[in-house]
Amino acid sequence: MPVESGSSAAARQAKQKRKSHSLSIRRTNSTEQDRSGLQRDMLEGQDTKLPLSLRNNLLDLFSQIEREFENLYIENLELRKEIETLNDRLTAEGQTFEGADLAKGALKTKASHSTSQLSQKLKTTYKASTSKIVSSFKATTSRAVCQLVREYVGHRDGIWDLSVTRTQPVVLGTASADHTAMLWSIETGKCLLKYLGHQGSGKVCNKFRLMELCSFSSSASGDQTAHIWRYMVQLPTPQPVADMSQTPCEDDVDFSDKDEADGEVEGPNDCPSVRVATTTLRSHQGVVIAADWLVGGKQVVTASWDRAANLYDVETSELVHSLTGHDQELTHCCTHPTQRLVVTSSRDTTFRLWDFRDPSIHSVNVFQGHTDTVTSAVFTVGDNVVSGSDDRTVKVWDLKNMRSPIATIRTDSAVNRISVSVSQRIIALPHDNRQVRLFDMSGVRLARLPRSNRQGHRRMVCCSTWCEDNTSCNLFSCGFDRQAIGWNINIPALLQEK
Repeated sequence: MPVESGSSAAARQAKQKRKSHSLSIRRTNSTEQDRSGLQRDMLEGQDTKLPLSLRNNLLDLFSQIEREFENLYIENLELRKEIETLNDRLTAEGQTFEGADLAKGALKTKASHSTSQLSQKLKTTYKASTSKIVSSFKATTSRAVCQLVREYVGHRDGIWDLSVTRTQPVVLGTASADHTAMLWSIETGKCLLKYLGHQGSGKVCNKFRLMELCSFSSSASGDQTAHIWRYMVQLPTPQPVADMSQTPCEDDVDFSDKDEADGEVEGPNDCPSVRVATTTLRSHQGVVIAADWLVGGKQVVTASWDRAANLYDVETSELVHSLTGHDQELTHCCTHPTQRLVVTSSRDTTFRLWDFRDPSIHSVNVFQGHTDTVTSAVFTVGDNVVSGSDDRTVKVWDLKNMRSPIATIRTDSAVNRISVSVSQRIIALPHDNRQVRLFDMSGVRLARLPRSNRQGHRRMVCCSTWCEDNTSCNLFSCGFDRQAIGWNINIPALLQEK
């Protein structure tokens, strides 16, 4: 009588195992519809305040979880049978090994491997199911509404920076690579004033400060200087805002990645201009990339490509301190709104906090958390600093514990000059990929500003700034498409609390 070989017997057992497994799955699926109908009847009979659609959605998700666990349970039973069979074979053939301990060790190894696989499958199923449930809840919550209110067009080259005055009259200021800085009426979009004092090529940025009864602006440029110039503007009568339907922030889709052809934009011809600076600050040996006013309005800090930040006295134009220590070019500087603190960011992947609260001691702290250029770092209300980088991350830091960030936001594109809303504590992230996204301080994404072929930025977005004192436009952005855009952002309180 022919003796069946071990390999053919193992093949036959594997075939029977697959057959029994498929039959078990068929039996399971055959009862799913009856069970689902029974569960729906039981659910409809319960007293609940959930909408019917949400209840049905939850029931479907829980049914999927139950089916996955049932399949895993059946597979677990089959694995146990296989272990028992293997145990019997090892017991019968134990004389071929060097004692029974080796057989037990092989059995333990096989059982441990099977248990590990089962545990991993359970984890994967649990994560997938819970993510579906969370997504279903998110779809039912109130959504953020973002409305494009007005476009500010007049520069002949890309706009690098923009800011809003902190006091009345509230105006928007933009600074461009066309060597000019412009002041705009937020309500009408009309240019109120143009500054033409910078001669060098490269970037121009501007910040505002009200001093006594005169309004001043500081601007920095590629001519290695920073200018302080006085402005007086008269706001025009606001015009009615065009009727624009409110757009959910996530609904507009970019249908084309091609940049629209930028025609030659004619600047405002009837806009008054200023050509002479009140004060010129000279000490840098490279492009001055940023400038900001220290609290009190008597000192200005500038950041340059010469790897240093300088602190100047406005009245005397004298250099008070030269803040050195960065290994590469600086990219941004920012001052605290109520304290004598300065933060500088650099291409050396770090940003530094400079403390001038004690006149006799000027301490410095170095933050190391990014892997690429830190494009900006800004203060928020309280003891937090938010930094953005070309490594596609934004980090929120606590000044009391600087070892590691308290929140990290990961994106799909490099982040440029960010801004934080004081009242709503929302971070606006301008990206290289023409998008602007909104996050809360915990790192939760709230919205994305609408961008399509009809509205939004057509090229890289360089900067964003919030306006706390305007009801029609509370967020502004600018970019290489030569325009600044005013947005109205409405974030439901429920969405901010999540």
